[in-house]
Amino acid sequence: MPRARLTTPATAVAALLLLPAGARDAWAQHLPDLVTTDVLRVCSDPANMPFSQRKGDGFENKIAAIVADELKVKLRYYWLTQGPGFVRNTLGTGLCDLIIGTSGGDVVQPTNPYYRSAYALVMRKGEMDGLKGLDDPRLKDKRIGIVAGTPPVARLTELGLVGERTTPYAPYAFSPDRKHQTIAAEIIADLAEKKIDVAVLWGPAAGWLARQSGVPMEVAPLIHEPGRPALTFRVSMGVRQNENDWKRSINTVLRKRRADIERVLRDYDVPLLAEEENKLLEPSEPSEP
Repeated sequence: MPRARLTTPATAVAALLLLPAGARDAWAQHLPDLVTTDVLRVCSDPANMPFSQRKGDGFENKIAAIVADELKVKLRYYWLTQGPGFVRNTLGTGLCDLIIGTSGGDVVQPTNPYYRSAYALVMRKGEMDGLKGLDDPRLKDKRIGIVAGTPPVARLTELGLVGERTTPYAPYAFSPDRKHQTIAAEIIADLAEKKIDVAVLWGPAAGWLARQSGVPMEVAPLIHEPGRPALTFRVSMGVRQNENDWKRSINTVLRKRRADIERVLRDYDVPLLAEEENKLLEPSEPSEP
């Protein structure tokens, strides 16, 4: 896949001057503010709780506010639903300067990670006490809800829980007529209504959604699984490639405001892991961003 071309002030102005007058005026109305010294422009999804929402009540919204506060600038969002083209059409075109949650990519240069988490099992409280791993024999006859194409699917396949016609396996995929904001929210709703027996979700989504479900649930981070396929991941912020000074500025913010950021993550029930070991991070333990 070819790399996306990044818009710079010089190339944008040059392109603008080559257009006919009428087209030039129309395009200028849609040009992003390419040089900002008093605004932090963040790319974000307007409907992806608990991560982000247009109202600003996701944990990535709260963390973006912390970054803006430390930089002493205003916060501005560019909203686009996450999916194919999200990075290319936001960060890649110069519409914004920062993505709050990423692991890197073609256009994206990751900052230092600011938290580490894991996929997790979610179950109704009291129904499968002590369930900690995907190899638990009690899962053999359970209906498992999981987002199609996510890393735990490979692990479930290894264990024979996926691929057999008799396996009660329920992969969920995007549907334009879904009733819930996200696929993960749909899975948790079905778990609450007993349409499935257990869910396997990315931990930062699982913890908050389980709490919001209205049904007592347990969340067990999958920290005892083999290293491959990976079910634990570090999460960074994302800037454009070659913006090394900007990356260093964000890394400084992450270091200085680490305690504030961790407080937000814990408020949203994000399972936090130690930097190197697969163990839950206690509030008193330091974790280098």
